[in-house]
Amino acid sequence: MDIILIPGLWLDASSWSDITPALEKAGHRTHPITLPGMASRDADRSGIGLRDHVDAVVAAVDAIDGPIVLVGHSGGGAVAHAVADARPDRIARVVYVDSAPLGPGGVINDELPVVDGEIPLPDWEVFEDEDLVDLDDDLREAFRARAIPSPKGVAFDQQVLGDERRFDVPITLVCCEFSSAMVRAWIEQGVPFVREIAAVKDVSYIDLPTGHWPQFTKPAELADALVSAVGRA
Repeated sequence: MDIILIPGLWLDASSWSDITPALEKAGHRTHPITLPGMASRDADRSGIGLRDHVDAVVAAVDAIDGPIVLVGHSGGGAVAHAVADARPDRIARVVYVDSAPLGPGGVINDELPVVDGEIPLPDWEVFEDEDLVDLDDDLREAFRARAIPSPKGVAFDQQVLGDERRFDVPITLVCCEFSSAMVRAWIEQGVPFVREIAAVKDVSYIDLPTGHWPQFTKPAELADALVSAVGRA
């Protein structure tokens, strides 16, 4: 299976480097993506929005023959969902890593602090305690050293979707900060945040208790989870 790996805010393709060997050992072809404006700290991010990131991944899908699994971490899950909306006939499964499908009109996070028109990795105090579980001082230092400011538009732009066939695409949620039991309870309660999940016809869950960046805090466990999820496609 061809697997496109989409990073979240502040990260590039290299953020998947501890994950891809296990997927390749299992016989899959990996395509970690560096999204527009995220090639370096000096890259031009002016005018880049959420749709630019979606279009970049759609182009990667179009360049590959056959079915594809999308893996989206954090804000990359919003991108993956929009790609499934754009190419529902090409996507065998979407895997959301501590993420969820973002519905029409939603935003990734419009409360993040903006500096000079972009979003640098904030101080750790900005994040919830649940985000930072297992992210020790060494991992925080390494993360901050590699972090690249994200374009403001990516986090602030509203999601635009238009093809209800996206609900036919099977999804897997890798649940880190919040357990699968909590997500199922939110669905039963009709919580707006999970409305898109509730509309998907085939949803599976993998619990991986840790913070928001399992590719750093639990890379071996995340790799195993992704191998398992892709095996269902």
